[in-house]
Amino acid sequence: MTAPDQYASVRYLVDDVQTAVDFYTTHLGFTLNTSAAPAFADVVRGPLRLLLSGPASSGARATPDDATTAGRNRIHLIVDDLDAEIARLRSTGLSFRSDVVAGPGGRQILLTDPAGNLIELFQPAHRPATP
Repeated sequence: MTAPDQYASVRYLVDDVQTAVDFYTTHLGFTLNTSAAPAFADVVRGPLRLLLSGPASSGARATPDDATTAGRNRIHLIVDDLDAEIARLRSTGLSFRSDVVAGPGGRQILLTDPAGNLIELFQPAHRPATP
């Protein structure tokens, strides 16, 4: 089992590894960790290691044929100012998959990467300070 101080990793299947690397590093603050493009690359942001597996990667080849589309799961990135992030990303030509949704925990919006994988941008609700 992975040690608690190591990265938590999530695998996303992508159509084009370099396009995915460019998307995550340019728009969402990830840094490139390793690359074996066009098959595979991984990018890191904080404790999250995002594995980007292209069609030629072993991770993609191990996927059953009936599970070839992106699911409803998503990575969850916390932002300080959701409205500012939306404006910044829209100014680069990106569009969103949903409208802003507000709930008791905060506000969120869904973005998709070039392969259709979901990314949730989330701004937590302000909590009153406890004495």
